[in-house]
Amino acid sequence: MTHPLLHILRERIGTAQVLTEGDLSAWELDWRRRWRGRALAVVRPGSTAEVADILRACAAHGVTVVPQGGNTGLVGGGVPDDSGTQVLLSLSRLNRVRRIDAANLTVTAEAGCVLQALQAQVEEAGLLFPLSMASQGSCTIGGNLATNAGGTQVLRYGNARELCLGLEVVNAAGEVWDGLSGLRKDNTGYDLRDLFIGSEGTLGVITAATLKLYPRPAAALTALAICDRLEQCVELLGRAHGLLGAGLTGFEVMNRFSLELVRRHFPALPQPLPPAAWTILIEHADHESEAHARARFEALLADALDAGAITDAAVAESLSQAQALWHVRESIPLAQSEEGLNIKHDISLPVSAIAAFAGEADAQLQSRWPGMRLVNFGHLGDGNLHYNVQAPAGVDPALFLQTHEAGVNQVVYDLVQRHGGSISAEHGVGVLKRDELVQRKPAVAMTMMRAIKQALDPSGLLNPGRVV
Repeated sequence: MTHPLLHILRERIGTAQVLTEGDLSAWELDWRRRWRGRALAVVRPGSTAEVADILRACAAHGVTVVPQGGNTGLVGGGVPDDSGTQVLLSLSRLNRVRRIDAANLTVTAEAGCVLQALQAQVEEAGLLFPLSMASQGSCTIGGNLATNAGGTQVLRYGNARELCLGLEVVNAAGEVWDGLSGLRKDNTGYDLRDLFIGSEGTLGVITAATLKLYPRPAAALTALAICDRLEQCVELLGRAHGLLGAGLTGFEVMNRFSLELVRRHFPALPQPLPPAAWTILIEHADHESEAHARARFEALLADALDAGAITDAAVAESLSQAQALWHVRESIPLAQSEEGLNIKHDISLPVSAIAAFAGEADAQLQSRWPGMRLVNFGHLGDGNLHYNVQAPAGVDPALFLQTHEAGVNQVVYDLVQRHGGSISAEHGVGVLKRDELVQRKPAVAMTMMRAIKQALDPSGLLNPGRVV
């Protein structure tokens, strides 16, 4: 028998936007292909008012709701469970840029706006929205905010949280909070905005946001450098901070095996420097001139070469060359996917502790699982590593994941904790790290988080089983 809620939803937002038949894997299967759920329906509202109608109807019928943006998450937080009783709320049709306020340096965009599309519209207005990541062609603003996404320019501009000035949110009762302020100063009580950013849809559904914009730099330069030890990467980062200051916008590291995977699976992508233990990708933006930027950039690399901090370097000579270098970096997750399932870690550490952590973790993992392959890459500038473990060559990746994920995680997370780090830097908690969070987070913090969840979603209707 058809659930009575479906009749109500079809009446309110149209039959074509309430999907129950056919192939729904685009919504029910996560990007990593680790979690496959089954929804009561995939519902696609076209406005904030329709989101509110849907949540009121679901609340009245006691049906839980899983919000979803571009379905690019990596922790299982945006797909339904397998019960067939949850509504999958896709925000993909809320995809308008409502306003660009050039004088205030802000843009107001709906939650389903694809990040790359937002970047393009802002660029047409002569401005910059700096949030940038490999999935920007499909991830959405709502998902970016729900997970407090980071990406490649956190070093200069901060995470999604730092780029957000205001939100529009529909709460569990179907009430709309219009907090789309473009104010940079508003000290009138609790900051409700920050409750919803990073909450992964467990406290409310983000439907729109007002975001910070920046003037476009006069020049942006990109370079690769190679070295033998992670300690040298950290040394180069310190030199870059000292010479480039706020002009240092990106500082990425990639170990040998991560780039070997790119060579294997995407051989057409150029890699201008020879294989090395560590490859560094540096980006420098300057608001004066390209000549000024290039002089400072080349001075940094020359000094580092003279000091032995790096062994070789190459500066992109054009925008297309710079984009090609970034394309190599951003292809690492795709190359990993081609290689097979792997044990992913999205960790953050004090930059000063990263080399020690990696040395200890490498040794312990290799000792316990000989032949396992480390894909270590990420945003060294802000202390965020994607420290992933691939099965030994010739070993079934899915079986290795199933058999050894818990043990590998314990080694990695114990060392992260010992070095004062976090088990999730930018991917969120979702299902994947929910139980781990309870073990690693202070009890008083978990108590406060549960109290907030209870206060804002007392019936547990929003994304249950995620985060807390």
